[in-house]
Amino acid sequence: MSPTLDEKEIAMIELVRLEEYCNTLLNIQAYQDYCPNGLQVDAGRERVRKIVSGVTASQALIGAALDAGGDLLLVHHGYFWKNEAAPLTGVKGRRVRALITGGISLLAYHLPLDAHPEFGNNRQLGMRLGLRDAEPMPSEEGLLWKGELPSPECARDLGRRIEDALGRTPLHLSGGRDAVRRIGWCTGAAQGYIERAAAAGLDAFISGEVSEATAHLARELGIHYFAAGHHATERFGVQALGRHLAERFAVEHCYIEIENPV
Repeated sequence: MSPTLDEKEIAMIELVRLEEYCNTLLNIQAYQDYCPNGLQVDAGRERVRKIVSGVTASQALIGAALDAGGDLLLVHHGYFWKNEAAPLTGVKGRRVRALITGGISLLAYHLPLDAHPEFGNNRQLGMRLGLRDAEPMPSEEGLLWKGELPSPECARDLGRRIEDALGRTPLHLSGGRDAVRRIGWCTGAAQGYIERAAAAGLDAFISGEVSEATAHLARELGIHYFAAGHHATERFGVQALGRHLAERFAVEHCYIEIENPV
């Protein structure tokens, strides 16, 4: 019989060493981001035994991480965004206070986790969609990716493929030929890349969100657009990174899903 989790020898890793490793692995210095990447809140625990990962450092996720006995919260969407009010008051103040009083530090990676060639949201989404020859397109910091379906399929079937992978029905804006094969994608709020995807000759483009102008652009550029959900498309990077850290440093890791329809 295999040992239970309580019976296993769970290691601990210094928080500063864990952050340094992640910062180097994700090459955070290469990005001009909208927020600081790395350790955003130090709750005072020098060592980490259990990492809890999630998409956004919301109050609900913090509470769930506390219930799970986490020492470190690893997220894609943290705090301290550009043009955001600086005082720790209101919602942000309550969240930071909950982290510190609960003894959970916050580690957040935004664009570096979108772009990473192995653990990034884009790589992980391409894998779940079964896209072949997936790779970042040049001159986009690794944020805009392209790949191919195993064989051409109709746009409706591509929508079903996305639904099966993400567990939600994407919004499909029809704008191209019915048969599609060459696919572009960028997770999150990246609908603005649709013109670059069309210029590259792709048949369809997938992202998380949609704007009013996107429908017109899809029609006029002759490319299918699928808005698959900001949250839904960015669930997989933190999970992949969390699993990697658990394996490398022999610490615990669990992912907590906080439902978000956006």
